[in-house]
Amino acid sequence: MAQVLNTPWDELHSVTDWKAGAWAGVIGGLAFLMLEMVLVWMAQGQSPWGPPHMMAAMVLGKDVLPPPGAWAPFDLKIIMTAMMVHFPVSIAYGLIGAWLIHRFDWAGGLMIGAALGLAIYIVNFYAIAPMVFPWFEMGRNWIGAFSHIMFGAVLGAAYIGLRKPKASGEHGL
Repeated sequence: MAQVLNTPWDELHSVTDWKAGAWAGVIGGLAFLMLEMVLVWMAQGQSPWGPPHMMAAMVLGKDVLPPPGAWAPFDLKIIMTAMMVHFPVSIAYGLIGAWLIHRFDWAGGLMIGAALGLAIYIVNFYAIAPMVFPWFEMGRNWIGAFSHIMFGAVLGAAYIGLRKPKASGEHGL
């Protein structure tokens, strides 16, 4: 189990560094997107543009999804729309992660981040998707779960590395 830093109360990170949280969300979001696209392509033999099509469909509607089994094409409008959805959501998750992680060290940040990523996956794919975005059900697989866990772990590590140092001189290393 993650442990709070072993220092006196007045030296703990008692305040969340929101700017570091936002940037950690962006960094985690980039890692997630690259990992998801590469794994879909390399492990499943599907188009790496499939995940952005799924994200863009949240705004543009399910008509932007390729037919089952078809290769999702590169489409700048779809990619830009997907990024306009993905990165604000990643930043919001980064802020939540920062709030959860701010009192912890590296190990705690990685574990809490990974748990947050798994929770995001479960809520999004098993609670929200069936009601609102049913096409996300095709992402219920090890790639989706792994990518979300890694999003959270990267978010946690990025937050720990980026947060303002403590008064005692800790630099997040």
